[in-house]
Amino acid sequence: MAHTIHASVTASVTELKRNPMGTMAAGKGGAVAILNRNEPAFYCIPAAEYEAMLDLIEDAELNAIADARASSPEVAVSLDDL
Repeated sequence: MAHTIHASVTASVTELKRNPMGTMAAGKGGAVAILNRNEPAFYCIPAAEYEAMLDLIEDAELNAIADARASSPEVAVSLDDL
C-alpha cells in the first residue's frame, strides 16, 4: 500500500532506538518520518516545530470563534457601566 510521507527525512524504528538524538539531528530542524516495516508509524518533530503547530491550531480555533461571532448583534457598552 502506498503512503504519502510528509517529511524529507525518514528513519526506521530501529535507527530511532539506536540513536534518537542523531535521528532527530538528521531532520535538520524539520520532521522525521519514523517507519515501521517501510510504512510511516509516526513523526518525530523538534519542540520548536511542535509549539509552532500548536500556535497555528490555536489561531485557527480562535478564528473560527471570531467568525461565528461576527454576525452577532453589537451591544453598546459604556465604561461607566462596567
